[in-house]
Amino acid sequence: MAQTNQYTKILLSKKIGKEVNSYSGGYGTVYDSKTKTRSIVDSLGNITFESKHSISHIFKNRFILTTEESNYKTKSAIIDEKGNQLLSLDDQSFNTPWLSEKCIISSKQEKETVYDYNGKQIIPYSDRIRFVAEDRLFVLKDKTWYLYDLKGKQVSSREFKEDYQFENDKALIINEDNQSEIIGKDGQTLHKFSAQIYSFTSYPFLITKNRATGKYGLIDIEGNILADEIFDDASPEYFGTKEYVYLRKKGKITVFDKKDKKLYPGNFKFLTPLFNDLFSVYSDQSKKSGIVNLQGDIIAPQEYDFIQSFSISGKDFIYLKKGNEDKFLDKDLKNILEENTRIIAFYPDQLIIKKQNSYYRFSVLDKSVSVLKDIDFIKEQEPDFFNIFNLYSKPVVCRNSNNLYGIINEKGKEIVPFIYDDIIVFENSENEIVVKKQDKYGVVNFQNEPLKDVIYDKYYWQKEVLKLEKDKKTDILYFTRFKNSGSRL
Repeated sequence: MAQTNQYTKILLSKKIGKEVNSYSGGYGTVYDSKTKTRSIVDSLGNITFESKHSISHIFKNRFILTTEESNYKTKSAIIDEKGNQLLSLDDQSFNTPWLSEKCIISSKQEKETVYDYNGKQIIPYSDRIRFVAEDRLFVLKDKTWYLYDLKGKQVSSREFKEDYQFENDKALIINEDNQSEIIGKDGQTLHKFSAQIYSFTSYPFLITKNRATGKYGLIDIEGNILADEIFDDASPEYFGTKEYVYLRKKGKITVFDKKDKKLYPGNFKFLTPLFNDLFSVYSDQSKKSGIVNLQGDIIAPQEYDFIQSFSISGKDFIYLKKGNEDKFLDKDLKNILEENTRIIAFYPDQLIIKKQNSYYRFSVLDKSVSVLKDIDFIKEQEPDFFNIFNLYSKPVVCRNSNNLYGIINEKGKEIVPFIYDDIIVFENSENEIVVKKQDKYGVVNFQNEPLKDVIYDKYYWQKEVLKLEKDKKTDILYFTRFKNSGSRL
């Protein structure tokens, strides 16, 4: 049965009568508050290993066992689900922020080494070791860094000054001649530059920074100047189609278009790319947005409360909102909505709309609609919910003709039954939902898995924690990030 890791943790806790702290990859960790012991549990509820010492889950059936000695010193080991020590207990610590499923860095007496998860040493003890790419490490020996792969092979005899980070198999370094250089993941030279390179995120276009003036410019990988070093700031486009580089001077943005390799000076302070060389422009004075093209021509005046681009059924659209007026423009900038129609939710293949107090599923391909039966009201999300991390709406909270609340997905299918007096979802990407029934609160998720019984008097939302109060006692539930399909086994 497909279910979320979060719900599996709750079911296992009930089954074994002990608190399962975490669960993923078929195993969880358990803490027994009565005996002060910690354990490993499998997906069937079997305790596979028990210890009085700390157990941290790395991935699948690999764990870190940490003991505390009488002199307050700790020892750590890598164990499997049965407690077998694959890397023996020692006075060492592990580089947990950079965990890899292939190998792990162990630190001991100010030296570091690399092991695989079967206890085999891959790289001998060195001064320092850092993960710098998915399959590359930098190793420090006698104040010099060397490049290694995950099999422990030194891939280049070249010496480096720093442990440079790789992006898309490339790294920007300062070489022996104090020049900016781009190298490949085997340490080979790809490009050298006389100018100082500030960022290569927009490769093959590179942001430069003048050492004397601190001003920014732009060149290509051959060193040809595309923008003089006269700008106060410069930034690549980090998300989306990554078609532009933005250069700012005196609060105004000049856009470099990668396609035609041209600069387009503008008179705007804030630009957000839409599609087809269109941008939304925002005024921090009027708090309104409009649309311009690359040449700076006004396509839509700065009078809208919200503007956002969406890809629906493989086609690009621009949504504009002004008060209770909604527009949804196609690639020809034609509004495909009928008059007095509002968009309630955006999904990859369709919309949910409201027209004349009725709700419909709406196809952008043929403009067909299908009514959402017995739906009297839908709670709307605030426009600022949508960003690069939340491209589409969540399933929507609805009220039916019996004045009961439930949740439907983009296809109109009920995913949380209409049995509640109210349902509260959170504007961030949270998978947890507070439900209310007969003045009591509980928690489910978008998979309709019961996370907390409907027995609580109050609830509080505090950053990453949901607090629920009953009889002056508080239970907590940590939020997980929302995904439409949930986190599956």
